[in-house]
Amino acid sequence: MSQTDRHIRTIDDVLTLLDDLFSPGADRWTEGGAEWWNEFYADRERPVPFFVAKPDENLVSYLERGLLPAGGRALDLGCGPGRNALHLASAGFNVTAVDLSPTAIAWAEERAAEAGAENVRFVCGDAFTAPLDGPYDLVYDSGCFHHLPPHRRVSYLALLDRVLAPGGHFALTAFAAGEGGMGSELPDAEFYRKGRLEGGLAYTDTSLRAIFTGPSGTDLTEIELRRMHARAAEDPAFGESFLWTALFRR
Repeated sequence: MSQTDRHIRTIDDVLTLLDDLFSPGADRWTEGGAEWWNEFYADRERPVPFFVAKPDENLVSYLERGLLPAGGRALDLGCGPGRNALHLASAGFNVTAVDLSPTAIAWAEERAAEAGAENVRFVCGDAFTAPLDGPYDLVYDSGCFHHLPPHRRVSYLALLDRVLAPGGHFALTAFAAGEGGMGSELPDAEFYRKGRLEGGLAYTDTSLRAIFTGPSGTDLTEIELRRMHARAAEDPAFGESFLWTALFRR
């Protein structure tokens, strides 16, 4: 490419340019990111808390308290080995579960076959460009959002606007800033100076509300936003207090 090339013409061109400011795999969701996650999921015996075959405690709680509909169509973003997708399927949802990593998808498909789950479809690819046949009554994200570079919040909000049904619910877990939190609390601009995401972005509850309920976001209605409740290893649900859990309705 010549130094005088002027190829920036669209929002997608700008987003791609910003993607390229990160070292290969550093943003963990582009093609290089898929390779990073493949290595991450390759050793199933690693002591990673969310490798366990059990759902998030907040998701279990939403269903038990009737905060989510009894069935419908659900999209699981960044599904990993499929633990939440399979729980949603067992609760009567028809689930589409998407992840960048072929290794994670293969593991999730094995779990689905073992469980005899027929109402879940796994898609390997980038959620922003994958063939997702919305609208969905529920979009669930357990740990995908906080691995996105700041400019890709634009793509994420556009995805929600495109696939979330009117009256549908959006739920996520994300790294919590502050005491006991996890993830980087650097200002957005600093990630571009460093060319890496420092393992993921930490959010405050105020910033999550501004992103998802403010007029410049998706203008969702908050139902609940709290720290995830920690759960012991023998508990049937997963829970770590360094995460926010949030539930919104469109």
